[in-house]
Amino acid sequence: MRVLLIAISCGLWLGGCDAPNGTTDRDNTAVNERDADGHTVTPFDQSNSQPAIDQVAEIRSQVLEIDDLSVNGRNVKIVTDGDRVVLRGPVATAQEREAIVAVAKRVAGEGKVTDELEVAP
Repeated sequence: MRVLLIAISCGLWLGGCDAPNGTTDRDNTAVNERDADGHTVTPFDQSNSQPAIDQVAEIRSQVLEIDDLSVNGRNVKIVTDGDRVVLRGPVATAQEREAIVAVAKRVAGEGKVTDELEVAP
């Protein structure tokens, strides 16, 4: 299961490497500096327990089933620790944000999801 999750993650990462329409990749320096303050949940906070890994895999699987999801939407950060789920990253629209949050709530349960998704300008 862990190997499958790693393979899927690598595929998603590699699939998101090309910038659309010939644009250059976004400079994440300011975001990375903001997240390094120790108060922000990052993928380094992900639990390595099997239930947490399974929960992330289930959320990711269902997110990937959402029709017409942007590349950013497909690659949002899903971090679980204990029974809490944190969603982070940019998404294309408010509707995309709502759909991803709904999936996480359906899998993790109401009141256990922290939505930190950002709608891209």
